[in-house]
Amino acid sequence: MIVAKRKPLNEIVEMLAPYKNVTVIGCRSCVAICLAGGEKEVKMLVSALKVKNKKEGKKQEFEGFVVERQCEKEWIKEVEEKILNSDITLSMACSLGAQTIGDLYPTHLTFPGLNTGMFGVPEEQGVWSEKCVGCGDCIIHTTGGICPISRCAKSMLNGPCGGSADRKCEVNLEVDCAWAAIYDRLKIQNRLDLIETVTPAKDWSTSHSGGRRIYVREDAKLTPHQKKGKEAVQ
Repeated sequence: MIVAKRKPLNEIVEMLAPYKNVTVIGCRSCVAICLAGGEKEVKMLVSALKVKNKKEGKKQEFEGFVVERQCEKEWIKEVEEKILNSDITLSMACSLGAQTIGDLYPTHLTFPGLNTGMFGVPEEQGVWSEKCVGCGDCIIHTTGGICPISRCAKSMLNGPCGGSADRKCEVNLEVDCAWAAIYDRLKIQNRLDLIETVTPAKDWSTSHSGGRRIYVREDAKLTPHQKKGKEAVQ
């Protein structure tokens, strides 16, 4: 899931200061799970903004609500009127959600209320850890199901490095060495021979280093006839 954190209140207040009518839109997807932009968080932010404005004698109007997923245009279209009737939209989704609204309504201001962080998994209540960077060329079948790109500080394909000691990473001694974990996993899978196999240089053209990525599923695309029918319904 995508993990994000809310921007500091003072930063949000500064962004919104010039505008009178503000729409705050949350998302019921990833950011709701990581407690950053769901219904509860939207209500709390709107309440905090109103209290701060009242104390400072400012006159701004805030409306907050939540959609299912901001990264899907269909859900945004359902609240189009609310968005366009405001001076500015504060998106409490990941950057994908904020950009989706911005792409649909390019003349309407849409600002991010969150800082988008990483692809992470919940380790315990309130704790998420990064386990994927979306490199586009997954190799965890050769590393015991553990990603060395995200979990090794050096993203080493052949490890461990010379700085690893006592199963800890030399970059941060509080972090376990990813390659020690890979060794353990391959050992219990009876596949330790893989750790001695030299992995060739990775094809980084599938990652963001190759520029903006677009994934296409030809079998999932609408035919021209289906597109025409969908447009007619809308």
